[in-house]
Amino acid sequence: MQMSSVMGKTKILLTMSARFINEAISFLVFCFLDLVDFLLCFLFKSVDMLFDSEFRPCYCSSAKEAITSSGKILVSEQGESKIVSLSSTKLMLEDISDTLYSRPSLVSEVSRLTMNELKRLKLEDPVLAQSKRGNNNSRCSSFTVNTTIVEMLQGKIGKHDVNNQIPRWSDCDCKECCSWIQPSKTTLYVKSQFPTSGEAREDVLFIHGFISSSLFWTETLFPNFSSEAKSNYRLFAVDLLGFGKSPKPSESLYTLREHLDMIEKSVLEAHKVESFHIVAHSLGSILALALAAKYPQYVKSITLLAPPYYPVPKGETQATQYVMRQIAPRRVWPPMAFGASLVCWYEHITRMICFLICKNHRLWLFLTRLITRNRVRTFLLEGFFSHTHNAAWHTLHNIICGTAAKLGTYLEKVKENPNCKVTIFHGKNDEVIPIECSYDVVRMIPSAELRVIDDKDHITIVVGRQKDFARELEEIWNSTNKN
Repeated sequence: MQMSSVMGKTKILLTMSARFINEAISFLVFCFLDLVDFLLCFLFKSVDMLFDSEFRPCYCSSAKEAITSSGKILVSEQGESKIVSLSSTKLMLEDISDTLYSRPSLVSEVSRLTMNELKRLKLEDPVLAQSKRGNNNSRCSSFTVNTTIVEMLQGKIGKHDVNNQIPRWSDCDCKECCSWIQPSKTTLYVKSQFPTSGEAREDVLFIHGFISSSLFWTETLFPNFSSEAKSNYRLFAVDLLGFGKSPKPSESLYTLREHLDMIEKSVLEAHKVESFHIVAHSLGSILALALAAKYPQYVKSITLLAPPYYPVPKGETQATQYVMRQIAPRRVWPPMAFGASLVCWYEHITRMICFLICKNHRLWLFLTRLITRNRVRTFLLEGFFSHTHNAAWHTLHNIICGTAAKLGTYLEKVKENPNCKVTIFHGKNDEVIPIECSYDVVRMIPSAELRVIDDKDHITIVVGRQKDFARELEEIWNSTNKN
């Protein structure tokens, strides 16, 4: 009994020590990364002027309160931010995530906490306290203007599309990556598979996850569907806006509305889709739920793989910031947390990574094939390389973080639709999206079926078990026709 008590205390002590070491090292590492990102900001601005002859505003500037005039963009910073154009019908209202421009560094957070504590001590003076209360009462407006976003959008409104289609110097300009730059190419790249004979009974829309492409589906599932499924369903796998072979406009903010509009235009309207099923992976699950909430009469089933749903606690006023800290806690351990933090928090470091990897994707693919002698499934790498920094950065923040306060509403609408079958798959070893996210979805939709796949992670939930997963999907689709 005494031995077990000693072992228990030792385990607690080791856990606390490991946590302290992790937090201490994380603080030093991310302080260094804050400095690197700050320096890269000046580097990229200088090179942008040199190669593009254009100053590229970034999100480093903090939001400043001001009075807007005609033609300005108004940004609300109360959890859900919006951009409103008062002079152009091209962009009247856009939802953006405040995590784009509100990502305080560790040093600034420590400084802010210190200053707040000093102010609290000073406010013990009743005169200062009264002055502070007076200032708080005078803050009647809930809107502020982000001057950086104003600069970014004012240059875009009224510009010709041809100018906006020119890739930045840090993006790849090869023939494949720029194949979409055509006057007639205004839709997403869609890989489809139609029945060879007869008419399809229903349609299926496949939506990939973050920094991926339609190859995630077409190289795994499409060849493994049964002849019966191929004769009954039209299959559509899209490359999302900014990814794969789809357009990657430099002026886009890659908001939820833009992504949904392009899917509707490229698939639902172009192919006159009515009754359809949705299969979505990771970030694509958010778009799938938004579509299902918008078209409840058409969506017959939703199959979600590792949906990134992070319920926002009651009383949390900054939903977007809460979700960002859940997916990117700024810790060096585990490695997945470090990678997610690097991607979410650092605009210029991630642009440098995209410059080194995505711009030179042909070289990296060649070396991979040469070293592995084609033993590695290169379609995963092709999807990973085929995007721009502008697309990845905005999609990550505006879709995963920006929908934090909306995702619960989408789930409620799907729950209220008795004709939509919801099935969730999650790899038990998934380190990218924790399995608790899927359990939280089931709590919102009790009728949903959750299937936890042992010994599978974020990718191998499909890759490596594509035959089994193809059969499982066919069973789901067939079951909706029997009801």
